[in-house]
Amino acid sequence: MAISVDDIKSLRGQTGAGVMDCRNALTEAGGDVTKAMEVLREKGFAKAETRSDREISEGRVESYIHGGRVGVLVEINCETDFVARTDVFKDLAHDVAMQIASMGALAVREEDVPSDAEGTPAELALLSQPFIKDPGKTIRDLIAEAVTSTGERIEVRRFTRYALGE
Repeated sequence: MAISVDDIKSLRGQTGAGVMDCRNALTEAGGDVTKAMEVLREKGFAKAETRSDREISEGRVESYIHGGRVGVLVEINCETDFVARTDVFKDLAHDVAMQIASMGALAVREEDVPSDAEGTPAELALLSQPFIKDPGKTIRDLIAEAVTSTGERIEVRRFTRYALGE
């Protein structure tokens, strides 16, 4: 099957992956853009996993205040300060902060949710919550897209949420 330049351009625009990576993913997926996105996501994670020994001490602390009533500080880390300054990373940090403000997560991961919390760990853990802007994907998926785009490991380290009256 012939892969068109428009398909490559479209996939590249959606994922931020390199031209050859997009072409190879489309070839592997038989021209199906949705499958190609999944291939890129898997390869992005594979690329990040090969760097698992690298320290992720760079990143940013993002703040978000909603209506003066709810405020969030979230620390998101990556491997290099170069990636921390990219729009992809900044947008991810902002979206995660908005997610925490609106959905009231108690912990980053399900295993970190207190046992006496009201609700299921999947509802209260940030990474497993459906993304507020696109309920078809979770915050874990959102981070996976950023990993695919940047080629670096990204991790939500911690967050704090403040709300009036809580």
